[in-house]
Amino acid sequence: MFKINTIVKKEHSFLEMKNTKETAKAKISLDEGGRLMDLQFDGISIIKEQPSLIYGDTYASSILFPFANRIKNGLYTFKGKEYKFNCNENGRNNALHGLVFNKKFELIKHELNTNYCSVTLSYQEKKKSIGFPFYYKIYVTYTLKEKSIGVSIKIKNLDSSSFPFTLGWHPYFESSNLYSSFLNFDSSEKIAFDENLITTGFTKFNLENSLQIKDSQLDDSYVLNSNLIEFTTPLYSLKLDSDTKENFLQIYTPKNRKKIAIEPMTGICDSFNNKKGLQILHANEEFTANWNVTFSKKAQLNE
Repeated sequence: MFKINTIVKKEHSFLEMKNTKETAKAKISLDEGGRLMDLQFDGISIIKEQPSLIYGDTYASSILFPFANRIKNGLYTFKGKEYKFNCNENGRNNALHGLVFNKKFELIKHELNTNYCSVTLSYQEKKKSIGFPFYYKIYVTYTLKEKSIGVSIKIKNLDSSSFPFTLGWHPYFESSNLYSSFLNFDSSEKIAFDENLITTGFTKFNLENSLQIKDSQLDDSYVLNSNLIEFTTPLYSLKLDSDTKENFLQIYTPKNRKKIAIEPMTGICDSFNNKKGLQILHANEEFTANWNVTFSKKAQLNE
C-alpha cells in the first residue's frame, strides 16, 4: 500500500509519497514550482536534495515552462510583436528556464492504491508578465510505483490568444561513481553553442557505444531520434522515456558533484527564435507531456 503525507516546515509545504515498506519514496516541494526534491528506490538515492546548494542556482528538478534552457537576451518576436523576458542568468544576458520554477503550486487531487499513489498539483497564471503576457494553467502529476515514477505535465491556454512554448524537466540524478557511469541515447545531431551557450547550429553526432561520463565537464545538448534515455551507474540503472513527438536532451555535470542533470525537453535553447521544437498553443487548447523514470537495482557481488 502507498501513502501520502503533507509536511510543513518554516512556512514551506512538502508532499511525501511512499509505500509502506519505504522501498519507494518521493518528496515534492509545493513552494518551488512543484519540483521533485528527493527520490529513492530500494534504499538508493536517485534524486537527492543538497542543503549546501541553492535551488535558485541549480534549478534542481524544476519544471521548465514556457521555455526550456535559454533565450538570447530574453528577446523574441511572436505574431510580429517583440517581447522581452527578464534576463535572470548569472553572468550572461539570457532568460533562463522559464517562469514557473519558483511558483507556488497547490495540491488539487491525490490517489492512493495498492500498487501506486499519485498527486496532481496546479498553478494558474493570473497576472500577465511583460515577457509572456498570456494566461495559462499548468498541472503536474507525479505517479509513484515500486520501481518507477511518472511525471505528467499538462498546459492549458486560458488566454484569448495563442502563445509559443516549449517544455522541459531539470532533474539531477545521483551516482556513487560518476566516472564509471554511462549514458545511452539515439542521436545523430549535437547542438552547437556560442560562448553564451546560445544555439548557433547543429553538428553531426554518432554515439556508437554508451557515453562514459568519466571526469568530463558536460554541458551539451542533442536532438534525439527516439524517446528513450538510459543512465547506468555502479549501483543502479534508469530508463527515462517520453511520449512527446519531438525530443531533445540536455546533459550537465556540475563541478565536484556526484550527480548529473539529464534534462528531457520538447525544444532546444533559444527555441523562441530558432523555432526548433517550438509549438503554438491556441486559446482553450491543452498540451500534455509524459515522462517516466524506471529504476533497476544492480546485483552486488556480496548479495
